Formats: sequence, structure tokens, C-alpha cells
Amino acid sequence: MKKITCFIPYRDEAQAKATLENLSRETAVEKIILIREKGSAPAPQGYESIETEGLKSSDAIRKEASAAGTEFALIYTKFTALSFGAFSLERLLQVAEDADAAMAYADHFNVAGGERKQIPLIDCQFGALRDDFDFGSVLLYKTSALKEAAARMTADYLYAGLYDLRLKVSEKGSLVHVSEYLYYEIELDDRKSGEKLFDYVDPKNRAVQVEMEKAVTEHLKTIGGYLEPKFKHINFGDEKYEYEASVVIPCKNRVRTIEDAITSALSQKTTFKYNVFVVDDNSDDGTVDKIKKHLDDPRLIYIAQDKTWHGIGGNWNSALHHPKCGRFALQLDSDDMYSDENTVQKFVDAFYANNCAMVIGSYRLTDINLNILPPGVIDHKEWTPDNGRNNALRINGLGAPRGFWTPLLKTLNFPPTKYGEDYAVALRVSREYQIGRIYDVMYNCRRWDNNSDAALDIDKVNANNFYKDKIRTWELQARIALNRSSAAK
Repeated sequence: MKKITCFIPYRDEAQAKATLENLSRETAVEKIILIREKGSAPAPQGYESIETEGLKSSDAIRKEASAAGTEFALIYTKFTALSFGAFSLERLLQVAEDADAAMAYADHFNVAGGERKQIPLIDCQFGALRDDFDFGSVLLYKTSALKEAAARMTADYLYAGLYDLRLKVSEKGSLVHVSEYLYYEIELDDRKSGEKLFDYVDPKNRAVQVEMEKAVTEHLKTIGGYLEPKFKHINFGDEKYEYEASVVIPCKNRVRTIEDAITSALSQKTTFKYNVFVVDDNSDDGTVDKIKKHLDDPRLIYIAQDKTWHGIGGNWNSALHHPKCGRFALQLDSDDMYSDENTVQKFVDAFYANNCAMVIGSYRLTDINLNILPPGVIDHKEWTPDNGRNNALRINGLGAPRGFWTPLLKTLNFPPTKYGEDYAVALRVSREYQIGRIYDVMYNCRRWDNNSDAALDIDKVNANNFYKDKIRTWELQARIALNRSSAAK
């Protein structure tokens, strides 16, 4: 039985020819409708088309929902050629029916440069609110779920319509991952993982981010996870500290960069007393020798970790619980350097000015020799004091460098991981306390071939994203419970 209406992006006949031919041979496909942006070529004879302002716009989603007359609707999101393996579309349809999926998506193959590569995806969790979550380019919606969600779409997004659809569909149904390789697509983005990290904060994408934030905020209000801008007040003078601030540098095998970080930290000018922690996690490349060259400075505290597992989070905890840790603990990665001698002072001033439990600065992307790399300054200006902690559930990071109010962090602690530890803490802090922002460039984030996220394989990228989605899920569950508890009082 023919059960699927396919919606295919269309620029011209040459671009869509292979996809149309492939889908026309699929026995489950009843109709193919072309989605055209205004100004694109007219549809070829024999094909129905929909003209819209943007392929991922609210207008496109509403028109697709209206045009879908079969039990399922397939939305393809790329302009490149799509083809299914033998009986693979039937398999996707079968799982969608058996699992009663509101939307189903599948692992697939990317073809680039004549080579075929497996692209495994991950399960979509409750808290997987990232607008860049990788569902692949084939989205099979139950038409009733598509129509119901589209009917509840009140905004007119140019960029966030498809994201808004996914969120609304998930509010009433399940998003099912079919962990089988079912189709082939052409991949044009061949950048390494480290080069893709900053797409969401590239200034040219700011209009996109504004729409995405509006969509996720509406979703959080619908499911009970939205937090109003009410924050706990902090009395910073309640506890006495020998040091007002401590710079914390966790490191492992950073012989090329650790001295630059230490020198940068020890060169700060402040009106208060501060120190610097270097927490080494069993380096074996000469890093320790570099650290020990600076031990004649009494402000430097060297912590050599034992052989048990710590991760970056565990290294942070060792510094936080040290008796000489200051009132505020300030981050400096072992790859990086503060932008000037005023960073520590700016951090501490911001804590008092904003009465916040965490402060996040801005940074400049450079190579190891401090030559600026695109997109340049990462400032997260999309952050707002009122809605930042809600929008934080949508994005994969909140910026850097980071500073923390030590008494609070000693009660929360970092998770003992090598990835996502700072994001987990930031979400937890923001549940109750304001996070302050500094939009001046506070440090130079040096990208080089030994960065931990410079060129990850897809399995590691998936593992990292799955873990952060878990963090988001746990935090979202806690926020929903908090709101329910508050409402019951």
C-alpha cells in the first residue's frame, strides 16, 4: 500500500533529478511534492510544488501539513541526491508503525568523494533540545502528528519552523531512532569536528539563534520546564577567605602550552590577593618539569593527582576543596592564555556587581601562535539575564572562561568526566542563581592539533552529544519537579 507523501527541496531539475527518480521507484510513495523557495526554478511537468519563504520556515511546515494526504509524510532536508537501500523505506515505515512513532529517523550512509561512510545517529532523549541534533536528512512523520503539531504553531519563523515542529511533535508523541543503515545521501560538509563547534555562535547565524531560542522557550513553558527570572541572593562576605580568587588550570600532557598558561595566570594585576592552582593528572610528556620551573612563586600551588580516575571535573574538585582555594575559582585551560593582565580583576568585579554564583566571559579563537581564527570573538551575546538559563538547555555550551563562587561549587562538585563537566555545573548553578556575563575578550582560546576536540571520529562525537543530552535531561527533569513543587505550595 502506498502510504507516504514525500516533500523534497527543489532548486532546479538538475539538482533534484536523481532524488525524484529514486523516490518514484519506491512502492510505498504515493506522491512527491517539491518545496520551492521564492525565486527558484518552476517545478517540472507532472510534479506538484509548494512555494515558501524558507525550506525550514513555519510557512513551509504548515503548507506541508496541509498537503499531506497519506498516513505518513517524509520530509527530506537536503538538496543533494537521496536514495534508499532495497526495501529500506518499507523498513523505516514498518518500524514507525510498530513503534507508533510520531516521527522516525534512521542511521544512513554519507557519500563524499566517491567514498561511502557509515553515519550512526543517537537516540533522542527527553532533554535533547539541541536545535542541531542530528536526525539525518530523512524525517518520517505520522501525518496526524504533523498536522496536530502544525495546528499549534503560532509563530512565523523563517529558520526555526522545522525545529518548532520537532519540539511540538515530541510533546505528544515519540521520536524513534531506527538504528539501521537505510539510505544514502551526499555529504558536502567535510570539516573536522573542531571546526563545526562554533557554528551556533558565529555572528552570521545570530538571527537563526534568536528564533531557535523563542521556539525552545515556548516548548519549555508547554512541558513545565521553564524557569522564571527569579534568583537566590548571595552574601559573599559570610565566609572568610585568605585568597579572594584562585585561577585553576587542570592539565594532562600539555608540555607545549602549560608554561604559557601559568605565565598568563601569574601576570595578573589585582587589588586583592589571588593564587594559581595547577592540577596535573599524571602527565608523562614533560609537563610536570615545566610546572616545577615556576614553583619559586609562592602563589603557585601544584597538585599532583594520584593514579585513580579524575577527569577534568575531578581535577577541578581537587582545587576547590584545597584549603587555600579562594572565594572565587576562575578557569584557565592548559592550552590557553588570558587576554591581558586584568582578567582576574574583571571576574571578581563582575561577581559583586551582578550578585551571581557564576561568571562567564568571552574569548577569541586563535591558533597556537595567537593568530585569529574564524569566527573570531565568541561572546554569546544571545544570552539574556532573564532567559539565559532556559536557552542554555538548547545549546551545547555557555562560553568561556568561567568563574565560580567556591562555597556553592564545593556543595555541588563537578562530575568526574573529561567532557561536559563545565556545562553540567553551569546548568545546575543556573537553576537557582544568576550567571553573570562579561562581553570583553577575557582569554585567547588556542586551537591546535592536540586540542581534545580538534578532530573527533563520529563515535566520539556521538558519545559526547549523548552525554550532554543526558545532562540536559536530568536538569530538565529537576526543573519540572521544582516547578511542580513550587506550584503545590
